[in-house]
Parts: sequence; C-alpha cells; structure tokens
Amino acid sequence: MRVLVLCLIAMTSTVTSVSAAELTAVVRKPDVSVHAESSLESPRVTKLERDATVIIAAQQGLWYELKLPDGRTGFVRVNDVRVNYGKIEDSGANVRVLTTGKAGEGRVSETAGVRGIDESDLKSASFNQAQLDAMTAHRVDAQAASGNAGEHDWEATRVAWDGEAKPRKDKASSGSSSAGEASGALQSVGSMMGSLGQKAGSVLGTANKVASKPESQLAAEELALGPQIAGRVLGARPLWNDAPAQQQVNLVGRWVASQTSRPELPWTFGVIDTPEINAFAAPGGYVLVTRGLYELLSSDAELAAVLGHEISHAVERDHYNVIRKQELTTMGKDAVVAKVDAGTGVAENYARQYVEQHGATILMTSLDRQAEFRADKAAEIYLARSGMNPMALYSVLQKMAALGSGSASLAQLYKTHPPLDARMDRIDERGYGALKAYTTRE
Repeated sequence: MRVLVLCLIAMTSTVTSVSAAELTAVVRKPDVSVHAESSLESPRVTKLERDATVIIAAQQGLWYELKLPDGRTGFVRVNDVRVNYGKIEDSGANVRVLTTGKAGEGRVSETAGVRGIDESDLKSASFNQAQLDAMTAHRVDAQAASGNAGEHDWEATRVAWDGEAKPRKDKASSGSSSAGEASGALQSVGSMMGSLGQKAGSVLGTANKVASKPESQLAAEELALGPQIAGRVLGARPLWNDAPAQQQVNLVGRWVASQTSRPELPWTFGVIDTPEINAFAAPGGYVLVTRGLYELLSSDAELAAVLGHEISHAVERDHYNVIRKQELTTMGKDAVVAKVDAGTGVAENYARQYVEQHGATILMTSLDRQAEFRADKAAEIYLARSGMNPMALYSVLQKMAALGSGSASLAQLYKTHPPLDARMDRIDERGYGALKAYTTRE
C-alpha cells in the first residue's frame, strides 16, 4: 500500500519541536489486551485497565506500539486507547510518533500562523476555469478505479445500511427527500412572514415553486453547482502541483464512491495547496482535500476514510440541501424561481447566480452535528465495502487530536465539525457491530 509522505510545510516560522519520545494516551475501554506483535494472533503480554495512562512509541498500520513499565513493548489497536490532545509546542513531535513504524518516512513541523481558507476567501475568490479543468483532467472512471483496487487486493464487499440515501424517483421533492419536509419548511416560512399580508402570500408562492421542483431539476442544479463551487475554491487556493497525489485521490476516491448508492455522479477529487488540515465536499461529487490533511495520512485506508466522510456529504446532498433551505427562506426571488421551467441551461444559470452572490461560502457552513456523525458512520461503511478496515477513520481522528485543540492548522475544521472527542465518543458508543468482521483487515 502506497504510503503518503508526511511533511507539513511552514507558512511562516516553525516552532521548535520537542523530541518525539513520548506521546501519552488513556485506556477508554474496561480492559485492553496488549499483544506481543501487531497481530491479533500474537500472544497477549499484559492487560490494561480503564483509565490507565500509556506511552505510545510508534504507530504501525492500525496498531500503536506501547512502551510498557517493565521495559517491554506491546501493541494495541488504534481504538483501544484515546490519544491525549497535543500541545501546540510539541504537536509536530506527536504526529511523528503516529507516523513511524511502517509509515516512518514522514516528518512534520507544526507551524505558527498557519492561515487556512476562511469564509471571506471563499466569498471573494474568482472562479478559476483553468484550475477546474486541471482538476477534472485527473478524474478517473469506475473501471480505472477498480483496476487500481485489484492491484491493492481491495475486494468490493456487500455491506447493508438501512440509513443509506437511496436514489429518488423523478417527482416533486423538497430536495430533502419528502413532501412533508417541504410542507414543514413552507409553514416555517409562513410563520416568519407573520402579518406581511399580500407580500407574504407572494413569498409563499415563490417558496412553493422552489419546494415543488421535480427530482430531475434538483439533480440538474446539484450537478451544476458542483463545478461552480469547486472552481471558486480553486480560485482561493490552487491545486497542489503534485500529479501523483492528484491521481491517488482520484483512484482511491472513485473506488470508494463506487461503493455508495450514487456511483453515477461525476466524482472528481483534488488536493489543494494549503497546509491547513481540512476537506470540502461540493454538491454533485466534487471533493477537495487540503495538502496538510493529505500529508498527514499514512495509508490509502486513511485517505479513503477522509474521502468517505466527504463523499457521504455529497451522496446525502448535505450542502445542497442547505442551499435549498436558504432558497426557501429568501424573499423576492420570483424572477429567479420562474426560470425553473425555462428549459435548457436553467440549472447552469441557477448555479452561476448562486455563486456570484455567495461564492463557495456554503462549504464553511456548519452542518447539523447529526449529519457529521452520519458522515463518519458512512465513511466506516464505505471503507468496509471498499475492502479496507473501517477503523482507519479512528486512526485519522487520533492523528488530528495529537496535533492539539489549539493547532492553527485545524482552526477552520474545528469551526465546522463537532469536537474530535465527540466524534470518537460516538464511534465508541456505536461500536462496529456488523462491521466488526472487517476490523481485522490490515
């Protein structure tokens, strides 16, 4: 499995890192077996009790190598312990601990003053057609992704999921899948309008037109918004000039997307050149990962975990549904909504008008916490379906925690996602259930 090299590039002056000698973690389970080697079949050398503090010496795949009090070493799975949040002055050392062993080619320096992409950047950035063309040039089809998966021995696996978004029929819809939800949204608009009289009636009439768009129109708008929004992000930060990285995210991402309920979307992936740690999912299957996050990852499975989370947002139409809700609650849009029935090019005009007004700021909108937790669950399911280990997501969250809650490189991610502890708590509470059989994959 190709190892992704870890090297966070400093934007300003780097902070001197403490030696990567010790990274502490705490046992969160009632008890944990420590193995002699990074294998479940290896002998158990000791058992750790809940709340015990341990020292992580290295990470090997989905195992942590521990320093034991008697001088021996032992191995536990990445979800057996919880990495303590790193301090800003030694977070680089922390991450080096988690990228040694089999992934030991990496290095990291936490930076002072890492500036990520913020809402103002996405609001003001111009659409960059050349960068969008470069991004789509790296797009691969399902056959190419399947061929790459075969080379890595990733076998597609059937894994049922009752909560998965299903393809919808072409009928009137609110964009959030039910006429009942549309009706509720209209009632909400009506209550906000209060005593506005005829103007309220006009606005509700407009909202009704918006809510009653057929599925074909919703899909067309979704597909038109994707490249428009992605092009604005690329106007704020260009693609990273690393062709192998661009190819890698497309091969892995397309394979994972093929295991979803919407494999037919024009899935397109890219790595943008910024040292912050974040990722974005534009409607219609456009996914962008920052260089900082890409370089933090140690394996294809960890990359698939990150992409799977974002892929879920696109599959579920999470950001598009926020746009739809904005449309439902915006007054005075009769002229725009009237174009719904205008024929060819309507969706494209709709998308251009939206980004001209809002840019790509929708990607900085905090989604409902449940949507983020659902995306984590989806990522685990997609990993299992893709022939990988669903625990890879936990490994990624641990790496982020090691960088610390005060890490400048994580500032924007913390603004739009639940705390890392909350996300890992949810995974621990849920457990792996039917996915447990796939957690032995290496």
